Amino acid sequence: MRRFWLLFAQTVTIALALYFVYGALRPASRVQQLGSPATPIPVVETASSSLAPGSFRDAAARAMPAVVNILTTQAPKRGAHPLARDPFFKRFFGERTPEFDNGGGMKNSLGSGVIVSHEGYVLTNNHVVEGADQIEVVLTDGRKAPAEVVGLDPETDLAVIKIKLDKLPVIVLGQSEQARVGDAVLAIGNPFGVGQTVTMGIISALGRNNLHINSFENFIQTDAAINFGNSGGALVDTRGNLIGINTAIYSQSGGSVGIGFAIPVSTTKTVMEAIIKNGHVVRGWIGVETQDITEELADSFGLQRTSGAIIAGVVRSGPADKAGIKPGDILLSVEGKPVGDTTEMLNLIAQLPPGEKAKMTVLRKNREMALEVAVGKRPIPKDLSK
Repeated sequence: MRRFWLLFAQTVTIALALYFVYGALRPASRVQQLGSPATPIPVVETASSSLAPGSFRDAAARAMPAVVNILTTQAPKRGAHPLARDPFFKRFFGERTPEFDNGGGMKNSLGSGVIVSHEGYVLTNNHVVEGADQIEVVLTDGRKAPAEVVGLDPETDLAVIKIKLDKLPVIVLGQSEQARVGDAVLAIGNPFGVGQTVTMGIISALGRNNLHINSFENFIQTDAAINFGNSGGALVDTRGNLIGINTAIYSQSGGSVGIGFAIPVSTTKTVMEAIIKNGHVVRGWIGVETQDITEELADSFGLQRTSGAIIAGVVRSGPADKAGIKPGDILLSVEGKPVGDTTEMLNLIAQLPPGEKAKMTVLRKNREMALEVAVGKRPIPKDLSK
């Protein structure tokens, strides 16, 4: 009997041992079962290399190689530029200028430019290269080259310089006429000399004028960050096409506050082609001083309209004087194109070829008159010819 109980106890012990061994191995068996066709193994997805939604990397990559850094060396001159003391100028540009003293009595001014042709033409701002003794252009691929000035146009603050290098990246000119408020844009330049930088924003307004920055103004306003060193750089659309040249900012501190201005490519193309062809821009001129028609002036003169430009003064023996235009006349149209205000009048007359005659309509004592004016050549304003 005792032998029987001993055999029974051994059997139970072995059975319990087998049970515990089975329980210990059972989780591993379950894990293996996850690989069966009935239970697919979960897979962690990885990010694809396709363009991320909302990214403008392609536009930036397309335009960035054609945007260059411009360094100018200029001997110090006595006295500051008269605009530096002007409160309105300080309102736009702050208290200091984007120049860095290199310790040798010279100044290295940092700006930007855009390569617009394989022949080496670079478009930039007049104020970036004006008065420079030496100009150096630095490409994004590290190449450097001296540049020569092809021509300057202070009245639009544009300039064309030229470098001699092979295999130049060239930006594609866009159509600024198709730009609309709310369009996304990229500003590319070299702010504060830190290196090429891309900022993004939208077009905030179109056709900005009467800012008294340039003689001819038709700015694209943007909130893309533009700072010192961005001058002459590119404002591009979401396809990487050039739609403007970054020129100025509205700032009381010198930094970006979200109000920047760019010259539209429609203007830059016309100026650039004239400079490359003639070395300067030739504009029409008739010798008048004008004033916008305000509601107050319309009431005081008994006018039934607020469009047009009032002739406030006429240059003696000038084209307008010889044609019979008198102070007090209201210029209504130039070559059949209506004159809305003084800015439109200035642009329309500037487009007229000097030496040819142009038909203009004026309102004199509530009576319209058609006059023929022999267009003259616009002189450079004295404050811009220095």
